[in-house]
Amino acid sequence: MTWPSEAPREAQPTEAESYRILRSRIDLSRLPKHSRDVTERVIYATADFDYATDLVCDEEALAVAVDALAAGAPVVADGAMVAAGITGCPVVCKIGEPLTARLARTVGISVPAAAIRLSFGEVGSGAVWVVGCSPAALTEILTRGVEPAFVIGLPVGFVAAAAAKDALRASGIRSVSNVSEKGGAAAAAAALEALLRSALDVTGSRAGWAAGGSAAWSAPLPTADP
Repeated sequence: MTWPSEAPREAQPTEAESYRILRSRIDLSRLPKHSRDVTERVIYATADFDYATDLVCDEEALAVAVDALAAGAPVVADGAMVAAGITGCPVVCKIGEPLTARLARTVGISVPAAAIRLSFGEVGSGAVWVVGCSPAALTEILTRGVEPAFVIGLPVGFVAAAAAKDALRASGIRSVSNVSEKGGAAAAAAALEALLRSALDVTGSRAGWAAGGSAAWSAPLPTADP
């Protein structure tokens, strides 16, 4: 499990200015709260305005994700870069463990798929899964029957990424994904961060570090001007 070394306490001036610029270039006020938070945060993290139309958000599903995080659901990342980008909570990530490579060789599966199997063995059902690196990890989540609370499915690549995201949407699992081949660790971590910040605002929240018995991070996203 990965623990961030220090919790950022407030939005930095650069972040606030970035949001001001973002909102001067695109108006997402038509979107409901969670969908807007996620879309803006992904654009903020990637400087890619195409996500405004590429992301597939469902407000009710996003609200379930917020509730799950507030209830202390574990967060699982498919890759080290995704885990490193999540600074607001402990993260389970098995991609670099020797046992993962051993399982992949023994069973004849990819290392990302093996990491998902080992992660599921640790956290069980009801976790929030964050996939930003490997389509194989997303496919393993779908075929392994991990019973997630929510999946952030934003793997990147020209091979299998878009198809894996299509399969995620077709599965009926509560999720956020995107239509194209783009994605990546920064986008996936940003989507989780937006949901986590909302979860921290829930009364009695066990999200973030609070779920692990440490001080909770509570920096809000910059709000839009009225």
